[in-house]
Amino acid sequence: MAKYNRIAVIYGSDTSEWEISCRSGEFTAESIDDTVYEVYEIFARFGKWQLAAYRKKNSQRVAIEEKSRPDIDKSDFSVVLDGEKVNFDYAYIMQHGTPGENGLTQGYLQIIGIPFSSCDSFVSAVAFDKYSCKTYIRNLDCVKFAPDVFVRKGEDEEAFVAKVNSTLSYPVFVKPTAGGSSFGVTKVKKPEDLPAALQYAFSEGDTVIAEQGVEGRELTCAAYFDGSKVVTLPQVEITTENEYFDYDAKYNGKSNEICPAPVSETERQAIATATAGIYSMLGCKGLVRVDYILAKDGLYFLEINMIPGMTRASLVPRMVRTAGMKMSDFLSTVIENS
Repeated sequence: MAKYNRIAVIYGSDTSEWEISCRSGEFTAESIDDTVYEVYEIFARFGKWQLAAYRKKNSQRVAIEEKSRPDIDKSDFSVVLDGEKVNFDYAYIMQHGTPGENGLTQGYLQIIGIPFSSCDSFVSAVAFDKYSCKTYIRNLDCVKFAPDVFVRKGEDEEAFVAKVNSTLSYPVFVKPTAGGSSFGVTKVKKPEDLPAALQYAFSEGDTVIAEQGVEGRELTCAAYFDGSKVVTLPQVEITTENEYFDYDAKYNGKSNEICPAPVSETERQAIATATAGIYSMLGCKGLVRVDYILAKDGLYFLEINMIPGMTRASLVPRMVRTAGMKMSDFLSTVIENS
């Protein structure tokens, strides 16, 4: 017997990732087992939450025209549909970026007592910020961390540039500390290009890090809680003809994603151990994905994705398929144990 009946999939966001979030949310909603749950799709952007579509048990999806979409009553997380009040009893958060990955949506749901799929508001806030997350887990001995320099908008940018030049080796990656899908990220190969990269990163947020580039293989591993233990999915190696795994590589077919990753058993175990260790140390729940660089001198942490992409072509669905699971069964496990 399922714990929940009416699942609300929340997608859309207040950032550059909002369209990707919609694609992830729609695929997630489509993949939830409709023999077990009713599924309601909520489009949420800049505080306006509306019902975009719904699917009753064993029924076809019903899309609602944008001009006719009913508003979500956020006082009790409900909607009036065809004259009937529908209360949602679980939220599957698929908002990439703010407010779904930085803890704001989670905080709202915690206040009104609605269970949800992702990490709680505190963990989400810490993990969403790349600098905060690295600082929080830096004492883990199962993974390495590339040196970095942090700056906040309004601080001395010349001092930041000077510190990068004196403490890091080029190339460096300049990126906003919050955000995803490689928005605002630049691979900087020479010092004179650093100021422009800094301004580009500031266009996506108020805090930025310059992180020393690490040469190696890019790998990623997802983890979830199955009710008794943290489980890791088959790992993926990402190669690209681009300079790095940027937006174009991620979403426009300019990458090759190999699953399972062609790594040794020792390397596979090291990546799985690091992923489970990060999941446990942060206090994660639901599904997360951790990205790494496997270098000659060890495994380097890149970032953790608290709401990993879930489009049809995304990495996690590929991992699930490689593990021999149906997406509907996998999502039911996440829903019932988060």
